[in-house]
Amino acid sequence: MTNSLKPLSVALLISTLVLTNCPFAARAQGQGFARSDRLEKLTRDVVSAAVERFGKEGLTADRIALTVIDLNDRERPAWASHRGQEMIYPASVVKLFYLAAAHHLMESRALRQTPELDRALRDMIVDSSNDATHQVVDVITGTTGGPELDESALREWLDKRNGVNRHFASLGYEKINVNQKTWCEGPYGRERQGLGPNYENRNKLTTEATARLVHEIVSGRAVSKVRARAMMDLLKRDPAAKTSDPDSQDMGFASGGLPRGSQYYAKAGWTSSARHDAAYVRLPGGSEYIMVVFTVDNSRQPGIIPFVSRMIAEDFSRTPARPR
Repeated sequence: MTNSLKPLSVALLISTLVLTNCPFAARAQGQGFARSDRLEKLTRDVVSAAVERFGKEGLTADRIALTVIDLNDRERPAWASHRGQEMIYPASVVKLFYLAAAHHLMESRALRQTPELDRALRDMIVDSSNDATHQVVDVITGTTGGPELDESALREWLDKRNGVNRHFASLGYEKINVNQKTWCEGPYGRERQGLGPNYENRNKLTTEATARLVHEIVSGRAVSKVRARAMMDLLKRDPAAKTSDPDSQDMGFASGGLPRGSQYYAKAGWTSSARHDAAYVRLPGGSEYIMVVFTVDNSRQPGIIPFVSRMIAEDFSRTPARPR
């Protein structure tokens, strides 16, 4: 099967696809993760310390969301959250969901893998290119940008675009909206129509939904292990990279709080109002975890995420890693 499929066929396939090799496919969002007193205390302490440190510049407890997953017991991962079910504008972190959706379609043979699609996926994740994201969203939903549409055509266009939402809903994801492209200067034409008069259809994610997706990629449960490995390769960052860019995907976010020798796989994002990071970390001592942190109206405080990351890394550094 090739990319010559009719756009509506692709949208229907993505809305009905349920992978039998995914053990989380029919589960509610939080089911499958153990409760942890230690992690609950950690998230409380981290948020409290961050508010104390950055509060004078505007950070409050309701302007940060955090989810942490402890992967030291891969068979029984535990998690805890602060405001983990709050729907928050996700900036470029939403590109993780488009990456996973594309690999689902390729694995089901509803979408043909091509060098051009591979290039778009790479640029979307590695460089956080919005142009590449537009291409990926068009391919996986069978939609295109363009002039405004009349009411009937707009409904059909939105139905196709919402195929990604239907797909993740079929897997038990809750409180997310992933039907919009990412923009720097703002959408126009049908893309602006799709946002709704008051931007009510903006992309939204929770830190818990995002952490779950990262976990399924890391554990090889999102798709086949080969495809999960391909996604991980795109997410790999170099915390030791040298750059003068304060918003570097490698160094501008959680990596700033990690000890030397850490392994860091992440998708970060920022706008004039948001700074987010969704990361899998393996510390030099072997402890591993996932952290997802979203901030609201604090984009001008780039130190928040490294501060949060440092506190979490220090805690996990004191947690013995289980033998593999």
